[in-house]
Amino acid sequence: SFTDPAVSMDLLRAVLQPSINEEIRGVFNKYMQFFQKAAINVRNNVGEEVDPEQLIQETCRSCLEQAKLLFSDGKKVVPRLPHEQAVPKRARQMDEELNRRGSPVPKKRKGRPPGQSLSNDRGVSGMAAWKLKVSEPVRRDGPKWDPSRLNETTTFVLGSRANKALGMGGTRGRLYIKHPHLFKYAADPQDKHWLAEQQHMRATGGKMAYLLIEEDIRDLAASDDYR
Repeated sequence: SFTDPAVSMDLLRAVLQPSINEEIRGVFNKYMQFFQKAAINVRNNVGEEVDPEQLIQETCRSCLEQAKLLFSDGKKVVPRLPHEQAVPKRARQMDEELNRRGSPVPKKRKGRPPGQSLSNDRGVSGMAAWKLKVSEPVRRDGPKWDPSRLNETTTFVLGSRANKALGMGGTRGRLYIKHPHLFKYAADPQDKHWLAEQQHMRATGGKMAYLLIEEDIRDLAASDDYR
């Protein structure tokens, strides 16, 4: 098998891979602050259903897939996740051996699917602390999201109070997961400051605060599920 050119080159790649990975990680660390700010902004705008760490990892993987085009031979490049790549057995053994010898590449954490450990704690400080719920993205369609519903006389209710009014006060955020079709507005820091000043809510710090249309909550309260 050592006479196979592809195998020979992949053996060399396996030897150099730890150093290559370390340099690639340095490149991503250089731009990580932009990914972090963007992911936090998405979470603030969309809601706590968004997992910033997952967004950053997906973005990093997308960057790597696009970088493949630099070495394209003109044929169509089909993006594939790392665990889907066909690697010769000998090269895989070489990777494992180098890792056991103290490769600079961090070991994969238990319980994390393949291809999910691009960034380590050193490069992305604080990312491990984000353990948010992951569910379907917020839907922004349907009659509940019709802009014509909003006018100067529209009244709103805080999501936390709506949650309690419908008997789900013990499970924060359950209302948004159970009824993703409802219109909700994510309050920004200025909004939350004003709401706290007007004594509509306590200062929440970094916690999310949503405003929902009062009519929608009253309709739910009158439905068979909540009556």
